[in-house]
Amino acid sequence: MTRLLLAVIDGCKPSMLERAVQRGEAPVIAAVMERGAYVPELCAAFPSVTPVCATAIATGTLQDRHLIAGMNWWSRDERRYVEYGSSFRAARKLGIARQLTDTVYNLNGAHLNPDVATVYESLDDAGVRTAGTTYLVYRGRHEHAVSRETALTRLAGTLFRKPVLGPRELFYADIFASRQTGCRSQMGLPGIRDQHSGCVGAWLAARDLYDFLLLSLPDNDTHSHKNGPHAQATSIAAADEQLLRVAEAAGGLDRFLESHAVIICADHSHAAVERTIDLRAAFDDWEVAGPGGSATEDGELALCPNQRAAMVYGLVEEARATVVPRVVAAAADVAGVDVVAWRDGDRAVVRSPGRGELRFAPGGADAVRDARGGAWTVEGDLEALAASTSDGAFASADYPDALRRIWAALTCPTSGDVLLSAAPGYEFPDWGGADHVGGGSHGSLHHSDSLGALVFSGVDAPAGTGPGAWSITDVAPMVRAHFGAA
Repeated sequence: MTRLLLAVIDGCKPSMLERAVQRGEAPVIAAVMERGAYVPELCAAFPSVTPVCATAIATGTLQDRHLIAGMNWWSRDERRYVEYGSSFRAARKLGIARQLTDTVYNLNGAHLNPDVATVYESLDDAGVRTAGTTYLVYRGRHEHAVSRETALTRLAGTLFRKPVLGPRELFYADIFASRQTGCRSQMGLPGIRDQHSGCVGAWLAARDLYDFLLLSLPDNDTHSHKNGPHAQATSIAAADEQLLRVAEAAGGLDRFLESHAVIICADHSHAAVERTIDLRAAFDDWEVAGPGGSATEDGELALCPNQRAAMVYGLVEEARATVVPRVVAAAADVAGVDVVAWRDGDRAVVRSPGRGELRFAPGGADAVRDARGGAWTVEGDLEALAASTSDGAFASADYPDALRRIWAALTCPTSGDVLLSAAPGYEFPDWGGADHVGGGSHGSLHHSDSLGALVFSGVDAPAGTGPGAWSITDVAPMVRAHFGAA
């Protein structure tokens, strides 16, 4: 059986990947396209932010099962904000040590549903030699102690002390390194992370130390946040250089593609940001928990910005039935809010200012079917999701896979009570006040930042996929099927 390399190019926009290939600047991606298949509409989760989407790729499930609700979310159990790294300013506001602990340890060890297997766990159980570079979701079956290889990691050891469970070979931002490769990431510094992955991947490939390698290439996302999505061709070409580095270590590109199946995918896409949404001002009349606001015990709401999405949590359980309609009404009046979604009993409700309100739920005698074959009962204004129905099929070009994605977000136990999706061009600043105006961002339900790229060869497409039906949740099943793992 051939080895398999899964490369995740964070935020890879299909049009920009095509541009890099057409320019001849992405020879590995071009070669995989030529041998296999290219999908320009791999649909993200909603909110389409990295922690939610990375977990969906790693598990093959959306957050109704994997439970990672956002980049920033409110823990009802611990009565606090969870922050995975929106910005350094947000980390400072909410606590740097807490943010690092949540990202490095708690996401995998406490927040990710223990009943949902990652691809590493599935393959480890099947006896596959697994390996991975710095990726938010690393949970596997092999224990790894904190590295003491460099002075920097020894210093970081004052915070990072506990071992973790990961793939057989784990390399996570210099904090965990199962072997001494000589590769350095400067503790996960943006702009260095892809090079670290390429260095580690090449080292492993030259020594035949994996059957499955997850190669994380996140610098495209950082480049796009700063320079805008239309600058991505350069950073995608840089990611391709690291793929080539691994291929050359495996004997050259031709030999690499003969000995490896390859999946190259985005976790989400990117859209241009021109202005911000003042979420806090919309709820000035409320006691909002958090820095500069109310103490947790006095808070009525928690506000969780997720770039081009946001979540609002009602903190007084017995008042939720009256709080949610008030939050919906306030949110719908905010300039830049495109879609508001919430639960009403056993149904989801979507309201779009100026386009009406749509209610839906899974199944039903008169159900329509989405592109993936899911059955839904819908009633109300289809225009709320710019949708149409024809011959029993539900479709929306503006909001791909909308019903499944919204339902998963609203039924996730750790999600907010009300979810907001920003209109094109808008973003919610994070808790530190950071935004990406003049650059690119993601998080919304809209196609502009929801549809990423997928290229693969040497693996089979799962049943039910095709135009309009691809999801990031299809990646893990492709990996498992390749190795015959459950």
